[in-house]
Amino acid sequence: MNAGFSLFGEHILWTDLIGNIASLAVVWLAMRKTMWTWPVQFVGALLLLAASLHAHVPGNALKQLLFCVLAVYGWVAWTRGNRDAQGLLVRPATARERLVLLSGLVLGTVVVAELFVHLPWLHIAWSPWVNAYIFVGSAVATFAQSRALVDFWIIWMLVDAAGVPLAFKSGLYVSGAVYGAFFVLVLLGFNRWRREYRLRQAEPTTATA
Repeated sequence: MNAGFSLFGEHILWTDLIGNIASLAVVWLAMRKTMWTWPVQFVGALLLLAASLHAHVPGNALKQLLFCVLAVYGWVAWTRGNRDAQGLLVRPATARERLVLLSGLVLGTVVVAELFVHLPWLHIAWSPWVNAYIFVGSAVATFAQSRALVDFWIIWMLVDAAGVPLAFKSGLYVSGAVYGAFFVLVLLGFNRWRREYRLRQAEPTTATA
């Protein structure tokens, strides 16, 4: 778990490096809606779990455990979605779904932040609220991803905005750099899924014309 190398005077964990490479691969795979998204996410989460435990970031470690569970759920959900003749169909969330996602993000952040504050064994050294927001936001985004909702990309953008300073503060320098790369890939993924949905919506009109 402690194995790593030095880069510019900083100790880089192999688990952190490889886990984050896997996480970047997950974004690329998700853009293409391939089933490999979920097993790669599962393996990446296990590696980042090890890195988080070494860096004494229990909140992030719990998030990685949750990712493992959501990876299994996502695999099942996408398997069902791929049974459709057209394959997995992406779409924007409905107004009701957006309300549920937003409520889950807000209420979940409040609850988890309170847990982080009142559970000293978690050793949340920097901003329990930011940690809670990233924890819950990541879970909400992954759940929306499992439902093939275009909105999940937007949620990831908001999570990335908070993840960069937290990762550097925790000494996970690779994770911090990767969060920046995530943001670019997430923008590309959002545009790709949104374009795919719009093209699909335009097909009946084109056929009628």
